Amino acid sequence: MYEYKIEGGFPIKGKIRASGNKNAALPCIAATLLTSEPVILRNVPDIEDTGVMLLILQALGVGVEKVEDHAWKIDAAVITRKDIPQELSKKIRASILFAGPLVARTGKAIMLPPGGDVIGRRRLDTHFLALTELGARVSTDGKFEFTANKLVGADIFLDETSVTATENAVMAAVLAEGITDITNAASEPHVQDLCNMLNSMGAKITGIGSNILHIEGVEKLHGTDFTIGPDFMEIGSFIGLAAATKGSITIEGVNPQDMRPLRIAYNKLGIRWNIEGDTLTVDAGQEMKVNTDLGGMIPKIDDSPWPGFPPDLTSIMTVISTQVEGTVLIFEKMFESRMFFVDKLISMGARITLCDPHRAVVSGPATLHGDHLVSPDVRAGMAMVIAAMVASGESRISNVYQIERGYEHLVEKLQSLGAHIERVEVK
Repeated sequence: MYEYKIEGGFPIKGKIRASGNKNAALPCIAATLLTSEPVILRNVPDIEDTGVMLLILQALGVGVEKVEDHAWKIDAAVITRKDIPQELSKKIRASILFAGPLVARTGKAIMLPPGGDVIGRRRLDTHFLALTELGARVSTDGKFEFTANKLVGADIFLDETSVTATENAVMAAVLAEGITDITNAASEPHVQDLCNMLNSMGAKITGIGSNILHIEGVEKLHGTDFTIGPDFMEIGSFIGLAAATKGSITIEGVNPQDMRPLRIAYNKLGIRWNIEGDTLTVDAGQEMKVNTDLGGMIPKIDDSPWPGFPPDLTSIMTVISTQVEGTVLIFEKMFESRMFFVDKLISMGARITLCDPHRAVVSGPATLHGDHLVSPDVRAGMAMVIAAMVASGESRISNVYQIERGYEHLVEKLQSLGAHIERVEVK
């Protein structure tokens, strides 16, 4: 096991390149099952979650070959099994993404309920609804089993704007007979990446980027060479890190369109950046003062489906707010356990009132001090890293596996920016 040892109080400064979007890489890896021809995926982040997804492919008999840094050749000409090994399924929530492509390609998919972050109830009903509408039969007796003699296009209205359920539905629908319309579909950049990849394989998807997807089923898909877009969650995290430590950063490989929803929320905290081409710069000396709503009212930073502010960044915004002058309400609407990590920030000296499982009032700036922390999930773990880098003294963060599931080569990137951080083995 490993933990992070961090000496806080040192502003970061330097340049990094954005990693590939984790949440795009995972469905794109699963989508390679939809063709018998080789697929090359580029800009795949080197993180725990992508590693597990590639191991699942290998367990299914698929050829997996690293062709260069961040690029993999995947050949699913032969699929030797239709059940996902238990030990891999329970490691990662994204294992559910194999349901759609497996049932579309082979007529069957078997798996245990997926693992993943502990951030509250994460229902899977929408996946079952979508695949059932397309003609799959679903059994949930101890394990999930999806079977279908043939998938047929359907008019599907999702009961929630679920990213992974949208992705599963799309992957099944591209090989279904006839037309599929998916309404109330998720439209995040990672969903768009998946749809664009499938179109490059011969799928016929329109409405990409909207909440209504129109899919004309095709008999087969061919191989492709596809590059995954940048991870705007990682970018948003490093923007917050630079501002909170009173440092500066330049991030290359940014998609400016992805940053528009983030800019509104960060501006509420007096944090701004410049973008030229695909390069984003956060200068030192940010205002770091809450911009109140009209009438001097306390502003709210709340999440919502894209193009709203992404829920994965509410943890990051919470810790940044501890370093901003003024009071702000953080309203995390989607997961009832995500905000419980704030007790650790409070133990470090943060002034936070947890109103209920979804809302926290944060007042700053607060002087934080080092502490021993345990990462409960990917984003809260990164928030703790930011808190530790702001705090005076030494902090230790355990369960860093959870952080490294979502952030590529985090320690090396932080060290290149001047952070005093080590990854140490503990017994």
